[in-house]
Amino acid sequence: MGNQFTINLGFYMLMPYLAAHLSGTLGLAGWLVGFVLGVRNFSQQGMFLVGGTLADRFGYKPLIVAGCVLRTVGFATLGLVDSLPALVAASAATGFAGALFNPAVRAYLAADAGERRVEAFALFNVFYQAGVLLGPLVGMVLTGVDFRITCLTSAAIFALLSAVQIRALPARRGADGKDGGEDGGAGRGEGDGKAGGRAGVAAQWRSVPANRPFLLFSAAMIGSYVLTFQVYLALPLEVRRVGGEGEFGTAAVALLFAVSGLATILFQTRVTAWCAARMEPGRALTWGLTVMGGAFLPLLAATAIPLPDDGIGRWALAAVPPALAALLLALGTMIVYPFEMDTIVRLAGDRLVATHYGLYNTICGIGITLGNLLTGAALDAARKAGVSALPWFALFALGVACAAALGALHRTGRLAPPATREATPGTTPGATPEATSASASTTG
Repeated sequence: MGNQFTINLGFYMLMPYLAAHLSGTLGLAGWLVGFVLGVRNFSQQGMFLVGGTLADRFGYKPLIVAGCVLRTVGFATLGLVDSLPALVAASAATGFAGALFNPAVRAYLAADAGERRVEAFALFNVFYQAGVLLGPLVGMVLTGVDFRITCLTSAAIFALLSAVQIRALPARRGADGKDGGEDGGAGRGEGDGKAGGRAGVAAQWRSVPANRPFLLFSAAMIGSYVLTFQVYLALPLEVRRVGGEGEFGTAAVALLFAVSGLATILFQTRVTAWCAARMEPGRALTWGLTVMGGAFLPLLAATAIPLPDDGIGRWALAAVPPALAALLLALGTMIVYPFEMDTIVRLAGDRLVATHYGLYNTICGIGITLGNLLTGAALDAARKAGVSALPWFALFALGVACAAALGALHRTGRLAPPATREATPGTTPGATPEATSASASTTG
Protein backbone atom coordinates (compact mmCIF):
# COMPACT_ATOMS: atom_id res chain seq x y z
CA MET A 1 0.00 0.00 0.00
CA GLY A 2 2.76 2.44 0.98
CA ASN A 3 4.68 1.43 -2.12
CA GLN A 4 1.86 2.44 -4.47
CA PHE A 5 1.13 5.67 -2.59
CA THR A 6 4.78 6.71 -2.85
CA ILE A 7 5.01 5.69 -6.52
CA ASN A 8 2.00 7.86 -7.35
CA LEU A 9 3.21 10.74 -5.18
CA GLY A 10 6.56 10.82 -6.99
CA PHE A 11 5.02 10.35 -10.43
CA TYR A 12 2.18 12.87 -10.22
CA MET A 13 4.29 15.60 -8.63
CA LEU A 14 6.32 15.64 -11.87
CA MET A 15 4.33 14.43 -14.88
CA PRO A 16 1.59 17.12 -14.96
CA TYR A 17 4.29 19.79 -15.31
CA LEU A 18 6.65 18.02 -17.71
CA ALA A 19 4.99 19.28 -20.92
CA ALA A 20 5.25 22.90 -19.76
CA HIS A 21 8.95 22.37 -18.92
CA LEU A 22 9.69 20.82 -22.32
CA SER A 23 7.86 23.49 -24.30
CA GLY A 24 8.62 26.49 -22.09
CA THR A 25 11.99 26.12 -20.36
CA LEU A 26 13.59 23.97 -23.08
CA GLY A 27 11.69 25.52 -26.00
CA LEU A 28 10.80 22.26 -27.78
CA ALA A 29 8.27 22.36 -30.58
CA GLY A 30 4.81 21.02 -29.82
CA TRP A 31 5.26 17.88 -31.89
CA LEU A 32 8.53 17.11 -30.07
CA VAL A 33 6.80 17.51 -26.70
CA GLY A 34 4.12 15.09 -27.88
CA PHE A 35 6.80 12.69 -29.11
CA VAL A 36 8.68 12.66 -25.78
CA LEU A 37 5.48 12.09 -23.82
CA GLY A 38 4.30 9.49 -26.33
CA VAL A 39 7.54 7.54 -25.93
CA ARG A 40 6.92 7.36 -22.19
CA ASN A 41 3.38 6.11 -22.65
CA PHE A 42 4.31 3.57 -25.32
CA SER A 43 7.27 2.19 -23.36
CA GLN A 44 4.94 1.57 -20.42
CA GLN A 45 1.78 0.31 -22.11
CA GLY A 46 3.67 -1.67 -24.72
CA MET A 47 5.94 -3.41 -22.22
CA PHE A 48 3.47 -4.40 -19.51
CA LEU A 49 3.43 -7.98 -20.78
CA VAL A 50 7.23 -8.16 -20.55
CA GLY A 51 7.16 -6.82 -16.99
CA GLY A 52 4.48 -9.28 -15.93
CA THR A 53 6.32 -12.19 -17.53
CA LEU A 54 9.56 -11.31 -15.74
CA ALA A 55 7.71 -10.96 -12.43
CA ASP A 56 6.24 -14.46 -12.76
CA ARG A 57 9.65 -15.92 -13.62
CA PHE A 58 11.88 -14.14 -11.10
CA GLY A 59 9.49 -13.16 -8.31
CA TYR A 60 7.63 -9.94 -7.59
CA LYS A 61 10.14 -8.16 -5.34
CA PRO A 62 13.03 -7.97 -7.87
CA LEU A 63 10.75 -6.37 -10.47
CA ILE A 64 9.31 -3.87 -7.98
CA VAL A 65 12.81 -2.84 -6.91
CA ALA A 66 14.12 -2.72 -10.51
CA GLY A 67 11.22 -0.48 -11.56
CA CYS A 68 11.79 1.93 -8.68
CA VAL A 69 15.54 2.13 -9.39
CA LEU A 70 14.95 2.72 -13.10
CA ARG A 71 12.43 5.47 -12.41
CA THR A 72 14.93 7.10 -10.03
CA VAL A 73 17.43 7.31 -12.89
CA GLY A 74 14.81 8.43 -15.41
CA PHE A 75 13.35 11.26 -13.33
CA ALA A 76 16.79 12.56 -12.29
CA THR A 77 17.82 12.58 -15.95
CA LEU A 78 14.72 14.53 -16.98
CA GLY A 79 15.76 17.29 -14.60
CA LEU A 80 19.43 17.40 -15.55
CA VAL A 81 19.53 17.14 -19.36
CA ASP A 82 18.27 19.29 -22.21
CA SER A 83 19.28 17.34 -25.33
CA LEU A 84 16.49 15.57 -27.21
CA PRO A 85 18.12 12.09 -27.32
CA ALA A 86 18.71 12.15 -23.56
CA LEU A 87 15.16 13.33 -22.91
CA VAL A 88 13.73 10.56 -25.08
CA ALA A 89 15.89 7.94 -23.32
CA ALA A 90 14.86 9.24 -19.88
CA SER A 91 11.19 9.29 -20.89
CA ALA A 92 11.42 5.71 -22.15
CA ALA A 93 13.14 4.64 -18.91
CA THR A 94 10.39 6.12 -16.74
CA GLY A 95 7.74 4.36 -18.83
CA PHE A 96 9.50 0.98 -18.81
CA ALA A 97 9.92 1.33 -15.04
CA GLY A 98 6.13 1.41 -14.70
CA ALA A 99 5.85 -1.67 -16.90
CA LEU A 100 8.22 -3.48 -14.53
CA PHE A 101 6.61 -2.71 -11.19
CA ASN A 102 2.90 -2.26 -11.97
CA PRO A 103 2.02 -5.91 -12.72
CA ALA A 104 4.39 -7.07 -9.96
CA VAL A 105 2.80 -4.81 -7.31
CA ARG A 106 -0.70 -6.04 -8.12
CA ALA A 107 0.33 -9.68 -8.28
CA TYR A 108 2.19 -9.27 -4.97
CA LEU A 109 -0.91 -7.83 -3.33
CA ALA A 110 -3.09 -10.60 -4.75
CA ALA A 111 -0.70 -13.29 -3.46
CA ASP A 112 -0.36 -11.70 -0.02
CA ALA A 113 -4.06 -10.98 0.49
CA GLY A 114 -5.24 -14.52 -0.18
CA GLU A 115 -9.03 -14.81 0.12
CA ARG A 116 -9.31 -11.14 1.12
CA ARG A 117 -8.24 -9.86 -2.31
CA VAL A 118 -11.35 -7.74 -2.91
CA GLU A 119 -10.92 -6.03 0.45
CA ALA A 120 -7.19 -5.53 -0.15
CA PHE A 121 -7.65 -4.00 -3.60
CA ALA A 122 -10.28 -1.61 -2.23
CA LEU A 123 -7.77 -0.30 0.31
CA PHE A 124 -5.08 -0.31 -2.40
CA ASN A 125 -7.21 2.07 -4.47
CA VAL A 126 -7.48 4.45 -1.50
CA PHE A 127 -3.68 4.68 -1.25
CA TYR A 128 -3.44 4.93 -5.04
CA GLN A 129 -5.83 7.88 -5.23
CA ALA A 130 -4.22 9.61 -2.25
CA GLY A 131 -0.94 9.68 -4.19
CA VAL A 132 -2.72 10.98 -7.30
CA LEU A 133 -4.36 13.74 -5.25
CA LEU A 134 -1.32 14.83 -3.22
CA GLY A 135 1.36 14.54 -5.92
CA PRO A 136 0.28 17.50 -8.12
CA LEU A 137 -0.05 19.74 -5.06
CA VAL A 138 3.52 19.01 -3.95
CA GLY A 139 4.72 19.35 -7.54
CA MET A 140 3.00 22.72 -7.93
CA VAL A 141 4.93 24.12 -4.95
CA LEU A 142 8.29 22.70 -6.09
CA THR A 143 7.82 23.62 -9.75
CA GLY A 144 7.05 27.18 -8.65
CA VAL A 145 10.70 27.32 -7.54
CA ASP A 146 12.31 25.26 -10.33
CA PHE A 147 11.16 22.23 -12.29
CA ARG A 148 14.59 20.64 -11.84
CA ILE A 149 13.98 20.62 -8.09
CA THR A 150 10.73 18.76 -8.75
CA CYS A 151 12.58 16.15 -10.84
CA LEU A 152 15.35 15.64 -8.31
CA THR A 153 12.90 15.48 -5.39
CA SER A 154 10.83 12.87 -7.22
CA ALA A 155 14.01 10.92 -8.03
CA ALA A 156 15.02 11.09 -4.36
CA ILE A 157 11.60 9.72 -3.35
CA PHE A 158 12.03 6.76 -5.70
CA ALA A 159 15.61 6.20 -4.50
CA LEU A 160 14.42 6.10 -0.89
CA LEU A 161 11.56 3.80 -1.86
CA SER A 162 14.02 1.48 -3.62
CA ALA A 163 16.16 1.24 -0.50
CA VAL A 164 13.13 0.54 1.68
CA GLN A 165 11.91 -2.19 -0.70
CA ILE A 166 15.32 -3.87 -0.79
CA ARG A 167 15.56 -3.93 2.98
CA ALA A 168 11.98 -4.42 4.16
CA LEU A 169 9.82 -5.98 1.44
CA PRO A 170 9.51 -9.77 1.86
CA ALA A 171 10.05 -11.90 -1.22
CA ARG A 172 6.84 -13.13 -2.87
CA ARG A 173 5.94 -15.10 -5.97
CA GLY A 174 2.77 -16.74 -7.20
CA ALA A 175 1.85 -20.40 -7.21
CA ASP A 176 3.41 -20.77 -10.65
CA GLY A 177 6.75 -19.77 -9.16
CA LYS A 178 6.73 -22.64 -6.66
CA ASP A 179 6.34 -25.66 -8.84
CA GLY A 180 7.17 -24.50 -12.36
CA GLY A 181 5.01 -26.49 -14.73
CA GLU A 182 4.38 -25.93 -18.36
CA ASP A 183 2.53 -22.65 -17.88
CA GLY A 184 5.51 -20.65 -16.89
CA GLY A 185 8.41 -22.57 -15.44
CA ALA A 186 9.26 -19.80 -12.99
CA GLY A 187 10.51 -22.33 -10.49
CA ARG A 188 12.63 -24.36 -12.94
CA GLY A 189 15.75 -22.23 -12.77
CA GLU A 190 18.18 -24.94 -11.73
CA GLY A 191 19.80 -26.55 -14.73
CA ASP A 192 17.41 -25.26 -17.37
CA GLY A 193 19.87 -22.82 -18.92
CA LYS A 194 19.06 -20.16 -21.46
CA ALA A 195 17.13 -22.47 -23.78
CA GLY A 196 14.86 -23.53 -20.93
CA GLY A 197 14.30 -19.88 -20.01
CA ARG A 198 13.31 -19.00 -23.57
CA ALA A 199 10.99 -22.02 -23.74
CA GLY A 200 9.39 -20.99 -20.42
CA VAL A 201 8.70 -17.45 -21.65
CA ALA A 202 7.25 -18.78 -24.91
CA ALA A 203 5.00 -21.12 -22.92
CA GLN A 204 3.81 -18.20 -20.78
CA TRP A 205 3.00 -16.11 -23.83
CA ARG A 206 1.12 -19.00 -25.43
CA SER A 207 -0.88 -19.97 -22.37
CA VAL A 208 -2.15 -16.54 -21.32
CA PRO A 209 -3.64 -15.50 -24.72
CA ALA A 210 -5.16 -19.00 -24.90
CA ASN A 211 -7.27 -18.13 -21.84
CA ARG A 212 -10.43 -17.17 -23.76
CA PRO A 213 -12.58 -16.06 -20.78
CA PHE A 214 -9.73 -13.77 -19.68
CA LEU A 215 -9.50 -12.22 -23.16
CA LEU A 216 -13.28 -11.73 -23.30
CA PHE A 217 -13.21 -10.08 -19.88
CA SER A 218 -10.31 -7.84 -20.92
CA ALA A 219 -12.16 -6.73 -24.06
CA ALA A 220 -15.34 -6.01 -22.11
CA MET A 221 -13.41 -3.91 -19.57
CA ILE A 222 -11.73 -1.65 -22.14
CA GLY A 223 -14.71 0.65 -22.04
CA SER A 224 -14.32 1.25 -18.30
CA TYR A 225 -10.84 2.67 -18.88
CA VAL A 226 -11.97 4.82 -21.78
CA LEU A 227 -14.79 6.23 -19.65
CA THR A 228 -12.57 6.85 -16.62
CA PHE A 229 -9.97 8.66 -18.75
CA GLN A 230 -12.52 11.30 -19.72
CA VAL A 231 -11.75 13.02 -16.40
CA TYR A 232 -8.49 13.98 -18.11
CA LEU A 233 -9.86 14.59 -21.63
CA ALA A 234 -13.52 15.31 -22.34
CA LEU A 235 -14.56 16.78 -18.97
CA PRO A 236 -11.79 19.44 -18.78
CA LEU A 237 -12.44 20.36 -22.43
CA GLU A 238 -16.15 20.77 -21.66
CA VAL A 239 -15.40 22.92 -18.61
CA ARG A 240 -13.24 25.23 -20.70
CA ARG A 241 -15.68 25.24 -23.65
CA VAL A 242 -18.48 26.50 -21.43
CA GLY A 243 -16.60 28.40 -18.73
CA GLY A 244 -13.66 29.80 -20.68
CA GLU A 245 -9.90 29.60 -20.25
CA GLY A 246 -9.53 32.00 -17.32
CA GLU A 247 -9.10 31.42 -13.60
CA PHE A 248 -12.62 30.02 -13.27
CA GLY A 249 -11.91 27.35 -15.88
CA THR A 250 -8.70 26.35 -14.11
CA ALA A 251 -10.45 26.15 -10.74
CA ALA A 252 -13.34 24.13 -12.19
CA VAL A 253 -10.91 21.62 -13.76
CA ALA A 254 -9.10 21.29 -10.43
CA LEU A 255 -12.50 20.60 -8.83
CA LEU A 256 -12.95 17.57 -11.11
CA PHE A 257 -9.81 15.91 -9.79
CA ALA A 258 -10.54 16.88 -6.20
CA VAL A 259 -14.06 15.43 -6.35
CA SER A 260 -12.83 12.19 -7.90
CA GLY A 261 -9.87 11.67 -5.57
CA LEU A 262 -11.55 12.68 -2.31
CA ALA A 263 -14.65 10.57 -3.01
CA THR A 264 -12.46 7.50 -3.51
CA ILE A 265 -10.38 8.14 -0.39
CA LEU A 266 -13.46 8.68 1.78
CA PHE A 267 -15.84 6.02 0.45
CA GLN A 268 -13.94 3.26 -1.39
CA THR A 269 -13.82 0.71 1.44
CA ARG A 270 -17.45 1.34 2.40
CA VAL A 271 -18.68 0.95 -1.18
CA THR A 272 -16.71 -2.28 -1.59
CA ALA A 273 -18.01 -3.72 1.70
CA TRP A 274 -21.60 -2.86 0.71
CA CYS A 275 -21.25 -4.46 -2.73
CA ALA A 276 -19.43 -7.56 -1.44
CA ALA A 277 -22.22 -8.21 1.06
CA ARG A 278 -24.98 -7.99 -1.54
CA MET A 279 -23.62 -8.93 -4.97
CA GLU A 280 -21.65 -11.57 -6.76
CA PRO A 281 -18.49 -10.19 -8.44
CA GLY A 282 -19.92 -10.35 -11.95
CA ARG A 283 -23.04 -8.48 -10.93
CA ALA A 284 -20.99 -5.80 -9.14
CA LEU A 285 -18.90 -5.30 -12.28
CA THR A 286 -22.06 -4.96 -14.38
CA TRP A 287 -23.56 -2.37 -12.04
CA GLY A 288 -20.28 -0.48 -11.83
CA LEU A 289 -20.07 -0.13 -15.63
CA THR A 290 -23.71 0.96 -15.70
CA VAL A 291 -22.95 3.74 -13.22
CA MET A 292 -19.91 4.80 -15.25
CA GLY A 293 -22.01 5.04 -18.40
CA GLY A 294 -24.68 6.95 -16.50
CA ALA A 295 -22.04 9.47 -15.41
CA PHE A 296 -22.45 11.20 -18.78
CA LEU A 297 -26.21 11.66 -18.49
CA PRO A 298 -25.87 14.97 -16.55
CA LEU A 299 -23.73 16.33 -19.40
CA LEU A 300 -26.23 15.00 -21.94
CA ALA A 301 -29.08 16.70 -20.07
CA ALA A 302 -27.12 19.95 -19.82
CA THR A 303 -26.96 20.20 -23.63
CA ALA A 304 -30.72 20.85 -23.62
CA ILE A 305 -30.22 24.02 -21.54
CA PRO A 306 -29.56 27.23 -23.51
CA LEU A 307 -26.05 28.51 -22.77
CA PRO A 308 -26.22 31.75 -20.74
CA ASP A 309 -24.16 34.65 -22.05
CA ASP A 310 -22.29 35.17 -18.78
CA GLY A 311 -22.59 35.27 -15.02
CA ILE A 312 -23.37 32.67 -12.40
CA GLY A 313 -25.66 30.67 -14.69
CA ARG A 314 -22.85 30.02 -17.17
CA TRP A 315 -20.42 29.19 -14.36
CA ALA A 316 -22.89 26.72 -12.87
CA LEU A 317 -23.41 25.05 -16.24
CA ALA A 318 -19.64 24.84 -16.74
CA ALA A 319 -18.87 23.38 -13.31
CA VAL A 320 -21.81 21.36 -11.98
CA PRO A 321 -22.54 18.77 -14.74
CA PRO A 322 -18.82 17.87 -15.22
CA ALA A 323 -18.28 17.67 -11.45
CA LEU A 324 -21.32 15.41 -11.10
CA ALA A 325 -19.99 13.28 -13.96
CA ALA A 326 -16.59 13.02 -12.25
CA LEU A 327 -18.29 11.97 -9.00
CA LEU A 328 -20.34 9.24 -10.72
CA LEU A 329 -17.26 8.02 -12.60
CA ALA A 330 -15.46 7.77 -9.26
CA LEU A 331 -18.40 5.83 -7.78
CA GLY A 332 -18.45 3.45 -10.73
CA THR A 333 -14.70 2.91 -10.42
CA MET A 334 -15.07 2.28 -6.69
CA ILE A 335 -17.59 -0.46 -7.45
CA VAL A 336 -15.58 -2.00 -10.30
CA TYR A 337 -11.90 -1.83 -9.36
CA PRO A 338 -11.59 -4.33 -6.45
CA PHE A 339 -13.74 -6.95 -8.20
CA GLU A 340 -11.94 -6.31 -11.49
CA MET A 341 -8.51 -7.01 -9.96
CA ASP A 342 -9.86 -10.08 -8.14
CA THR A 343 -11.54 -11.41 -11.30
CA ILE A 344 -8.22 -11.32 -13.18
CA VAL A 345 -6.65 -13.53 -10.50
CA ARG A 346 -9.61 -15.93 -10.58
CA LEU A 347 -9.62 -16.15 -14.38
CA ALA A 348 -5.87 -16.83 -14.25
CA GLY A 349 -6.54 -19.72 -11.87
CA ASP A 350 -3.85 -18.24 -9.55
CA ARG A 351 -1.25 -19.08 -12.23
CA LEU A 352 0.97 -16.54 -14.03
CA VAL A 353 -0.93 -13.75 -12.31
CA ALA A 354 1.58 -11.00 -13.15
CA THR A 355 1.64 -12.04 -16.81
CA HIS A 356 -2.16 -11.84 -16.90
CA TYR A 357 -2.04 -8.38 -15.29
CA GLY A 358 0.59 -7.33 -17.82
CA LEU A 359 -1.42 -8.44 -20.85
CA TYR A 360 -4.59 -6.95 -19.34
CA ASN A 361 -2.89 -3.55 -18.93
CA THR A 362 -1.58 -3.69 -22.49
CA ILE A 363 -5.02 -4.50 -23.93
CA CYS A 364 -6.68 -1.72 -21.92
CA GLY A 365 -3.86 0.71 -22.79
CA ILE A 366 -4.41 0.14 -26.51
CA GLY A 367 -8.14 0.55 -25.91
CA ILE A 368 -7.60 3.88 -24.14
CA THR A 369 -5.53 5.19 -27.05
CA LEU A 370 -8.14 4.22 -29.63
CA GLY A 371 -10.99 5.37 -27.39
CA ASN A 372 -9.41 8.78 -26.88
CA LEU A 373 -8.90 9.21 -30.62
CA LEU A 374 -12.57 8.44 -31.22
CA THR A 375 -13.68 10.66 -28.32
CA GLY A 376 -11.57 13.53 -29.63
CA ALA A 377 -13.05 13.02 -33.10
CA ALA A 378 -16.57 13.01 -31.62
CA LEU A 379 -15.88 16.24 -29.72
CA ASP A 380 -14.59 17.92 -32.89
CA ALA A 381 -17.52 16.65 -34.96
CA ALA A 382 -20.01 17.80 -32.33
CA ARG A 383 -18.46 21.26 -32.24
CA LYS A 384 -18.51 21.65 -36.04
CA ALA A 385 -22.03 20.28 -36.45
CA GLY A 386 -23.43 22.10 -33.44
CA VAL A 387 -24.59 18.82 -31.89
CA SER A 388 -23.06 19.06 -28.42
CA ALA A 389 -24.94 15.99 -27.18
CA LEU A 390 -23.11 13.59 -29.54
CA PRO A 391 -19.99 12.74 -27.46
CA TRP A 392 -21.96 12.35 -24.22
CA PHE A 393 -24.49 10.03 -25.82
CA ALA A 394 -21.66 7.98 -27.37
CA LEU A 395 -19.90 7.62 -24.00
CA PHE A 396 -23.17 6.69 -22.29
CA ALA A 397 -23.79 4.05 -24.97
CA LEU A 398 -20.27 2.70 -24.50
CA GLY A 399 -20.90 2.21 -20.78
CA VAL A 400 -24.21 0.45 -21.42
CA ALA A 401 -22.63 -1.83 -24.05
CA CYS A 402 -19.75 -2.82 -21.75
CA ALA A 403 -22.16 -3.42 -18.86
CA ALA A 404 -24.24 -5.67 -21.13
CA ALA A 405 -21.11 -7.60 -22.18
CA LEU A 406 -20.06 -8.14 -18.57
CA GLY A 407 -23.58 -9.20 -17.66
CA ALA A 408 -23.48 -11.81 -20.43
CA LEU A 409 -20.10 -13.13 -19.23
CA HIS A 410 -21.48 -13.34 -15.69
CA ARG A 411 -24.67 -15.18 -16.72
CA THR A 412 -22.80 -17.75 -18.81
CA GLY A 413 -20.34 -18.53 -16.00
CA ARG A 414 -17.29 -17.24 -17.88
CA LEU A 415 -16.15 -15.12 -14.92
CA ALA A 416 -15.79 -18.20 -12.69
CA PRO A 417 -12.34 -19.68 -11.94
CA PRO A 418 -11.11 -22.30 -14.46
CA ALA A 419 -11.37 -25.15 -11.94
CA THR A 420 -15.00 -24.27 -11.22
CA ARG A 421 -15.89 -24.08 -14.92
CA GLU A 422 -14.22 -27.45 -15.61
CA ALA A 423 -15.74 -29.13 -12.57
CA THR A 424 -19.30 -28.25 -13.58
CA PRO A 425 -19.44 -28.65 -17.39
CA GLY A 426 -23.02 -29.86 -17.41
CA THR A 427 -24.52 -27.25 -15.13
CA THR A 428 -26.54 -24.32 -16.28
CA PRO A 429 -24.06 -21.41 -16.53
CA GLY A 430 -24.49 -18.68 -13.96
CA ALA A 431 -25.18 -18.59 -10.30
CA THR A 432 -23.39 -21.55 -8.76
CA PRO A 433 -19.85 -20.89 -10.06
CA GLU A 434 -20.13 -17.19 -9.35
CA ALA A 435 -21.60 -17.70 -5.90
CA THR A 436 -18.69 -19.97 -5.01
CA SER A 437 -16.12 -17.46 -6.23
CA ALA A 438 -17.92 -14.59 -4.54
CA SER A 439 -17.82 -16.21 -1.13
CA ALA A 440 -14.16 -17.12 -1.60
CA SER A 441 -13.28 -13.57 -2.66
CA THR A 442 -15.01 -11.75 0.16
CA THR A 443 -14.21 -13.90 3.16
CA GLY A 444 -13.27 -11.73 6.14
